[in-house]
Amino acid sequence: MLLETTSKYRAKDEIAAKDMIEKFRAEAETKGYIIKKASYERKVKKAKGEVIAEVFLVSITQVFGDIWEDII
Repeated sequence: MLLETTSKYRAKDEIAAKDMIEKFRAEAETKGYIIKKASYERKVKKAKGEVIAEVFLVSITQVFGDIWEDII
């Protein structure tokens, strides 16, 4: 039985990262999971000290069940 999973996604900007987290939170109840943790962080790629690319890494931890579910 799958209990928990953590997935990472790439978003093009901060607004898209926030929207992605809200989408997961909105879908959680109807899809049968809860959000244990949701976060994003900015990642930059530099060349010669200059920023040449920027993305946001979104991390979502979904909980599908409890370890003791259906046992006790």
